[in-house]
Amino acid sequence: MAQNQQASGRAAREPGTPGALSRWLQRKTNARMNRKIRRGRGTFMGMDVLILNTVGRRSGQPRETPVAWFADGEDAWLIVASGGGSRHPDWHANLMAHPDRAAIELPGRDAMPVTPHRLGGADRERAWQRIAAAQPRIAKYQSKSDREYPVIRLTPR
Repeated sequence: MAQNQQASGRAAREPGTPGALSRWLQRKTNARMNRKIRRGRGTFMGMDVLILNTVGRRSGQPRETPVAWFADGEDAWLIVASGGGSRHPDWHANLMAHPDRAAIELPGRDAMPVTPHRLGGADRERAWQRIAAAQPRIAKYQSKSDREYPVIRLTPR
């Protein structure tokens, strides 16, 4: 039997990737959070949360993900692709693959098409300082990761 297979014959899971139970729990949690946001209550652990609507990069299927956001002026939102520290979350890959099909839902409001812009350099640093000041927990997670979390600015399309 190949080294990358378990005794049951299934391929071994890569370390750091979610198993079936973890994926099921994530779907249930996301669905509950999405219902809460649509009813007009959009906070989680002291952070404002929106629903990010993307399209699966491989499947082409619609995806909805609750994501913490930070105001960037009157009509822009910043989101951070932390993904638990080890890798970019799936929503980030979907968003970058189909940026023209992205939308957000803010608490109690209809979906709004947005254009994502991945920030870099001084723009990212200024945004990151505001995010870290507003939510020190994110800065703590970043300090424990070997990768720089992408910061995405969403603007109305």
